[in-house]
Amino acid sequence: MPKMSGAKILIETLKSERVKHIFGIPGGATIPIYDVLYDEKEIRHILTRHEQAAAHAADGYARVSGKPGVCMATSGPGATNLVTGILNAYMDSSPVIAITGQVPKPFLGTDAFQEADMMSIMLPITKHNFMIRSVSEIPKKVKLAFKIAMTGRRGPVHIDFPKDMQVAETEVEIPRKVKYQKKVKVRPRAEEVRRAVELLVQANRPLILAGGGVISANAATEVVKLAEILQAPVVTTLLGKGAIPENHPLALGMLGMHGRMAANLAVTECDVLFGVGLRFDDRATGDVRHFAPRAKIIHVDIDPVELGKNVRVDVPIVADAKIALRAVIKGIQSLAKRGKGGQWLERVKKMRKDFAPRMDYDDVPIKPQRVMKELMRTLSEEAIITTEVGQCEMWAAHYYEVKKPRHFIVSGGLGTMGFGFPAAIGAKVARPGCDVVDVAGDGSFLMNSQELATAVDNDIPVVVCILDNRYLGMVKQWQDLFFDKRRSAVDLGETPDFAKLAEAYGAWGETVTRPSEIAPKLEEALRCGKPAVLDIVIDPEEHVLPMVPAGGRIDRMLT
Repeated sequence: MPKMSGAKILIETLKSERVKHIFGIPGGATIPIYDVLYDEKEIRHILTRHEQAAAHAADGYARVSGKPGVCMATSGPGATNLVTGILNAYMDSSPVIAITGQVPKPFLGTDAFQEADMMSIMLPITKHNFMIRSVSEIPKKVKLAFKIAMTGRRGPVHIDFPKDMQVAETEVEIPRKVKYQKKVKVRPRAEEVRRAVELLVQANRPLILAGGGVISANAATEVVKLAEILQAPVVTTLLGKGAIPENHPLALGMLGMHGRMAANLAVTECDVLFGVGLRFDDRATGDVRHFAPRAKIIHVDIDPVELGKNVRVDVPIVADAKIALRAVIKGIQSLAKRGKGGQWLERVKKMRKDFAPRMDYDDVPIKPQRVMKELMRTLSEEAIITTEVGQCEMWAAHYYEVKKPRHFIVSGGLGTMGFGFPAAIGAKVARPGCDVVDVAGDGSFLMNSQELATAVDNDIPVVVCILDNRYLGMVKQWQDLFFDKRRSAVDLGETPDFAKLAEAYGAWGETVTRPSEIAPKLEEALRCGKPAVLDIVIDPEEHVLPMVPAGGRIDRMLT
């Protein structure tokens, strides 16, 4: 058995995990790894222009593919630049493997050049941390990292790799599998299923609330099946969009602070709420004292910490979403029961009609609602939408109807500006056959606009649609609504001509000022064969409405 360097062992282990792409930036503490990558044919390294973007790209890759995304950075500032992206993945339960270079072991703790204690920094924002302390342990620790990232609740894992361990050599065999001792409960208890089934079949106004865990567990088919058996409407969280086709008769859209009025009212009026794969976070629930006040609540989640953490739960079920949903469906079918429908479905149908959002504005400046309408009209069901953070994200979440899981990628728990564009790059690398569009705000896009160079140099033809209002729009909205329009530090002033900025990087760029131009220019952007930026000038005074004030009741929305 020939000797291999630690860097070579790392790459061979990544190949054994079927890694095809790494997003990253090299530095002094990772040169030995990049020296191995120089001759590597099976793994494509994509050089980003900022380490935060590398983490977001790996995150987008993971969410679209369902497999871990991999990012890499050098020690010190390179590693710390990953932190925001890793925390973003942690908050949204996205499996990312973050590999950081580190100073040689003898220099640890000496404040050596570009040393940072990444084990301590990453500890609270990852599922697990490893430091490579001997060359022989590399295969086991790397394979464990992948196992941990994908076991139970998904999430990021960090590997810190001292430089001397990258150049040291040994004989080692890379195992096919490794044992992971932690047991994760994936099957619900029979008694839990029985109680859930009993509540659901007796309900007069059942409602299903689907979260991001449904997407992670690939359980969207089961959600639709349960909804149709029960004749129960479905609402989703922000990360749950795509758990049911949003043009389905039983789909009511997203709930919460910027959700659909019909969804929020359905939660308030239901008598049994079946929540699956969600955290019941504050943006979804509003004032928990008035959340689903008439309902018995069933909560399915693979993470027991989430059960009862934020809302009262009558039937807690610790289990994998897909397995639990199948068990509940089987239990209902064994009783030969079907949903009652009737008055509840009539009420739901009326709410859908009464509160259907208006989107066909012809105004100039352009209304963002019209932009969403033109995106839906132009893009196929296979298109993947990512978003930046702020008003652009909430307009997309509220108005854009998603038909399939893993086709709507956003920063949920952390709300990270600068997420959407690098996430779109990762999504396009994972699914090159799909159109990928980043719905951006000008403020958020500027956070990582340098990644135009990444997209151009690596021939990754994503489209960025900037909803350009020259403001940090969501902060301005809160200042307008709750701080007497005292607009402090939100006017972006002289931002770039985004079309010219795109062209400066070698991308395609156009500016749109009239509603009739949106669809033709978007089609041109999709066909141009290279990264594209569509700068859409929107009404700077438009707010994201309806809206629940922070801590307010979700059935009392500002309109």
